[in-house]
Amino acid sequence: MSTIIYHNPRCTKSRLTLGILEEKGLNFEIIKYLDTPPSFDELKALLKDLGLDARSLMRKHESPYKDNQLDDESLSEDALIQAMIDHPILIERPIVKTAKGVAIGRPPENILAII
Repeated sequence: MSTIIYHNPRCTKSRLTLGILEEKGLNFEIIKYLDTPPSFDELKALLKDLGLDARSLMRKHESPYKDNQLDDESLSEDALIQAMIDHPILIERPIVKTAKGVAIGRPPENILAII
């Protein structure tokens, strides 16, 4: 499996995480997830590998979170995953996936354990 970074070029943490991958000389694929969001199944697998529920991966201060009342505790896990696909700005970033695991680059050094 190749290394993948779900990247937002406008995000400082995402750029720093990308820099770590480059420094280490790794071959990796960049997925600009705002342009190409993960599929439902991909996002569900990432959550499983991260050991998180959907709400834990959501950026709660973004307007789509508030505009769509995603703080409603009655919403299902699947509904929250679909909301992140519909509004990828809600996905915490960056996410790095390697053969050793998946990590969120917040702080960027979090990815060192999986590269």
